[in-house]
Amino acid sequence: MLLDPRGPRFAAALTAAVIVAVLITGSGWLALVQAAVFAVTAIDPRRGPYGLVYRALVAPRLGRPAELEPAAPVRFAQVVGLAFMAVAAVGYLSGVAALGLVMAGFALVAAFLNAVFGLCLGCEVFLAIRRLTGRPLAARVPAP
Repeated sequence: MLLDPRGPRFAAALTAAVIVAVLITGSGWLALVQAAVFAVTAIDPRRGPYGLVYRALVAPRLGRPAELEPAAPVRFAQVVGLAFMAVAAVGYLSGVAALGLVMAGFALVAAFLNAVFGLCLGCEVFLAIRRLTGRPLAARVPAP
């Protein structure tokens, strides 16, 4: 499965906004909602809530992408985001706000880097693991 790389970048911008709200409010429930978004998107990036918004409202206004990216690195990055936000939610909901703050902060840095600079940390880790295990995967391929 190949994805328009602008979709995950758009999703990262929405994710960053949600995480900023988590950090401002200290809401463990909102952190849990974001963790659920990560979980759904990890299963199928095309069916994730932010991806659906992108395809319905943003993609029709853009031209075709010049490149497509494999879904596997994106899915891996979503699992990493899920782990960070699940721990953040547990921290906030159990009264250990410092844990929630640190984990949400790490997730915000990753989402911000993806949204602003197109640098997906989870995707890069996935690709590095693939290279180290002798199973390289192209990060992007030309769109048909």
